[in-house]
Amino acid sequence: MSTAQRRHQIVESAAMLFDAQGYGNTSMEDVALAVSIAKPTLYHYFRSKEEILRSIHEEFIQLLTEKYLQRVSTGAEPEELALGAMKDILSLMVTHRGYVRVFFEHHRELPPDAKRYVTAQRDAYESLVQSAIGAGQARGHFTRNEDAKLVTFALFGMCNWAYQWFDVRGRYTADEIAETYWRLLLNGIQPAVDRLQRAGGHPSPVAMQGRPDYLPAPLSAGPPGELGPRQYLVYPRGVSFGDLQPDGDPD
Repeated sequence: MSTAQRRHQIVESAAMLFDAQGYGNTSMEDVALAVSIAKPTLYHYFRSKEEILRSIHEEFIQLLTEKYLQRVSTGAEPEELALGAMKDILSLMVTHRGYVRVFFEHHRELPPDAKRYVTAQRDAYESLVQSAIGAGQARGHFTRNEDAKLVTFALFGMCNWAYQWFDVRGRYTADEIAETYWRLLLNGIQPAVDRLQRAGGHPSPVAMQGRPDYLPAPLSAGPPGELGPRQYLVYPRGVSFGDLQPDGDPD
């Protein structure tokens, strides 16, 4: 086993121990036993428990950042980037559960220099996701009425606390929870027809994505020339173009 592989094994095992019995209740001896090495050998790879803690934080935020940048490199749209970030956070609760708890609960235990570094990495990742929200607002996919930073905080707030209750044996998968949260973030919990009536116009196809109470209408549904190329309307089920006035208000 290479040095890098052994270090990763130690970090992974330590994260599981910290999750199971708490960071404060886990000793370096416990970590050494978990990876079947002598305690003096463990110090060859990590000088302290705090150094292991830093590595857990670094690996976790690096995973999130790499996944996000991979989508950017493929030309993903803002909606895909934001939803992807939500899926990444929730999926790591399945694949890296110990990391998640450590990342969200043991930031304060980091040494000052490590805390500054990890905080900078967290802030950089937050800025990436905020940039997707801002890009979606600039393109008219998301409302411009809300501050992009607050929307980003809402996105993280919905996902970050889920590790407290998420169970892989539960009713919903991590991706299903992310998709539900995404619909809530886009549409809230107000019925879609009510939102249409309050807004006094046609709902955005992006905003209605995945709504069971809405159906896409083809380009031919409206008067010729009313819609430009590659555009379409989304109507509530049971509502046709003729049921709406030109300004979008019901008859």
